[in-house]
Amino acid sequence: MPRFAANLTMMFNEVPFLDRFDAAAKAGFTAVEFLFPYDHPAEEVGKRLKGNGLTQALFNLPPGDWNAGEKGFAALPDRFADLQQSLKTALPYAQATGVRRVHLMAGIADRSDRRAVEAFYKSVANAAEFFAPHGLDVVIEPINPRNVPGYFLNDFNFAYDLISELKIPNLKLQFDIYHCQIIHGDVTMRLREMMPIIGHVQIASIPSRNEPDGEELNYPFLFGELDRLGYGGFVGCEYNPRGKTTDGLAWFKPYAGVKP
Repeated sequence: MPRFAANLTMMFNEVPFLDRFDAAAKAGFTAVEFLFPYDHPAEEVGKRLKGNGLTQALFNLPPGDWNAGEKGFAALPDRFADLQQSLKTALPYAQATGVRRVHLMAGIADRSDRRAVEAFYKSVANAAEFFAPHGLDVVIEPINPRNVPGYFLNDFNFAYDLISELKIPNLKLQFDIYHCQIIHGDVTMRLREMMPIIGHVQIASIPSRNEPDGEELNYPFLFGELDRLGYGGFVGCEYNPRGKTTDGLAWFKPYAGVKP
């Protein structure tokens, strides 16, 4: 049975961020993820997490100026120093939460630009090398161009080939089913092909990015497929609730309380 992690950036927005840990635990989640924890002290984030008996499934490395439209800088040749600093910024949060995987964002760049491709390879390898002694995986995630126009990493095949080529043990694929369906379709066959390198899975309905309870995909089938494929990682609920978060959790009730 899949182990679901509530995404506290998108879910439980009825309460302030630090109170969402308690709300997720009360709703039956045993794990959480979020985009960025950096507005809050690492010790406080870890305290809220552990005080509610939650496991931290994932968070993103610092992306640059998010409000100005930056989405990371791993593929930006002139931002390697920022990339290296972002790893150091994230480490105390990884240590405080006990997370085992972090997401490295590529940034807005042209994948036909050789310098951007070289920068991305360099950044990915550097991040994986930095976190390996701390027992952390680095995951990279293809993001669809409808949600983030111009995002460098917008192709699952490119990500798969990169990971397969580099052969770095702690470099994995973040397989967001929502993004895969929009970019490529044929989600089940891609899960079957790419499962050996998948380190994290995320879900949302398509096309609305709401609760995974309808629209284009049959999520109960896909949850069963993850079990059939032997996926033992987390499934992050990276969706926008249609209304109050708890009002939309009927889909989750069969899985509530499943331990990491």
